[in-house]
Amino acid sequence: MPKIEADVTIPESPGGIAAETSLRAPRISPWKPRAGEERLAYVLLAPAVLLLASLIAYPFLTSLYMSLTDRRIAMPGRFVGLRNFSELLLEDEIFQQTLWNSGLYVVGAVGLKTVTGLAAALLLHGMTRGRPVFQALLMLPWVVPASLSVLAWWWMFDPMSSVINWVLVNLGIISRPIRWLSDPFWARSAIVITNVWRGLPFFALCFLAGLVSIPRELYEAAESDGAGPMASFWHITLPLLRPMLGIVILYSVVMTIADFEIVFLLTRGGPRNSTHLLGTLAYHVGLSGGRLGEAAAISLFIFPVLAVVAYFMLRAVRHGAEVS
Repeated sequence: MPKIEADVTIPESPGGIAAETSLRAPRISPWKPRAGEERLAYVLLAPAVLLLASLIAYPFLTSLYMSLTDRRIAMPGRFVGLRNFSELLLEDEIFQQTLWNSGLYVVGAVGLKTVTGLAAALLLHGMTRGRPVFQALLMLPWVVPASLSVLAWWWMFDPMSSVINWVLVNLGIISRPIRWLSDPFWARSAIVITNVWRGLPFFALCFLAGLVSIPRELYEAAESDGAGPMASFWHITLPLLRPMLGIVILYSVVMTIADFEIVFLLTRGGPRNSTHLLGTLAYHVGLSGGRLGEAAAISLFIFPVLAVVAYFMLRAVRHGAEVS
């Protein structure tokens, strides 16, 4: 335990009565772990370090080396340097289309999840009755296995038995069925809708936790000053939610740009490569086409993008924390 030393000086008045008491600030000596405690810390951390090294560091370094070769299935390959990256970026039209698809997918899905998640959180926060029931219902898209939920959406988007088309036609909104999975625009819209449905609960519950942490006194003071609901939202809720917004959006960008199962089960990258993401294209090139070196280079293109996004998002979160 730290040693605390305090000096108390009690000067006496001429009559012998204590007239003044002064207490110096405590001096805390730095605590240093003993040798046995330090060894125990290393022992406890060793399983986590080994797990990260075997499941993350080793595959990453292997794929990094493989991306610098022309390796194919059942062939060792030769070292080619950055040729795979340059050919993909400058010559491969499918890869260029995939980068564009990934940008549209991330911006559309994350943007809609942010807006709808914030709206759902505000509605739940304003409820006085039945909030636990609605929170439980909101969690259903997140707890259902992804493969089952995506297959259900595939059935709803199927042109022969689409429930969505049947409802829209009978309501008079459309005159003929929408080709959800065979038209490039509607195929992109279908995977974005499915991703938003899957990720909405996470956004809503995180934002609800942020709303609950905001002191009620701030809203009462704003209301007494004549501020309406919109003014309170823009000047109190949104600034205080900025750190939470930044963290949740950053996490969602990472998970969305690395998405695989939604696109693979719904469209497999079609029609005409209009829905390929980096993960699905790497799978198609590496496992279906056998070009492992090129597939590794495709998968590694995600890291510079994520590094740039993480830098700006964390910078915005830090600025928001300082302001608040």
